[in-house]
Amino acid sequence: MSMAQPLFSDPDWPAGDPPEGMPPVPPTQDELPCDDGEPMETQRHKWQMDLLIDALDLWLQEKGEGYTNGNMFVYFSLEQTRGRHFRGPDVFVVLGVPRGERKSWVVWEQGKAPDVVIELLSRSTAASDKGEKKEIYQDRMRVPEYFWFDPFNPEDRAGFQLTDGVYQPIERDGQGRLHSPLLGLTLVLWQGDYLGIEGTWLRWATPDGVPLPTHAEAAWNAAEDARQRAETQTQLAQEQMRLAEKQRRFAQAQQVLARTERERAERAETELARLKALLEGDKPR
Repeated sequence: MSMAQPLFSDPDWPAGDPPEGMPPVPPTQDELPCDDGEPMETQRHKWQMDLLIDALDLWLQEKGEGYTNGNMFVYFSLEQTRGRHFRGPDVFVVLGVPRGERKSWVVWEQGKAPDVVIELLSRSTAASDKGEKKEIYQDRMRVPEYFWFDPFNPEDRAGFQLTDGVYQPIERDGQGRLHSPLLGLTLVLWQGDYLGIEGTWLRWATPDGVPLPTHAEAAWNAAEDARQRAETQTQLAQEQMRLAEKQRRFAQAQQVLARTERERAERAETELARLKALLEGDKPR
């Protein structure tokens, strides 16, 4: 069986002649570095990344396919392995692929590049995220949709859609939402508590702006729904017991009424018989 053509072009690295210490082309995720040991810029950046990935992972899980992760190496060119340029997007999404664990995202192994990328801006990365990385996602990886967001300056957020090979801005709607036509979702600002931190967070949401739940929120919602169903069933059972008690008392009242009517009829019949006997006794002989 012939090997599929790789989804990259690297004329300086012919097959069978890799740089020293690197495996023959094409290397797989098992052969490539998967971690540079560098943490996210701040804890807020880490939690913002987790919030975006967590909710979208559950959304993809319900669809049965698709992959999302973050701060993970994405290999799209063998130049990266030669130059040791391994860092990947803060958040990325790939549609139409099997779910499952990956050590890194290797384009020529997985069959496609990410469909959506989000970079979380910081003082040290903002210039690169808005310049060099944007050009890489546009020209090299050809990522259909690219967004950026500053966790400490929520107004610094933008989105772009690849049109004829060039990123065109995605305009915010009247509620300030950024739409992702590819996912059919929106990115919204959400004021709330996440992991004990009250702040303004970027969240995936439905087209109407309803935030997608995280795994924890979905579990809480399911538990709350179960609690409410149990409470409703308890109330229904109590109402049925009250109704049964009313029916029992009504039946008892009917029995008392019937007995009273029967006793009254018996007394009337006895009195009638007595009067009849008196009348019979008064007749002349």
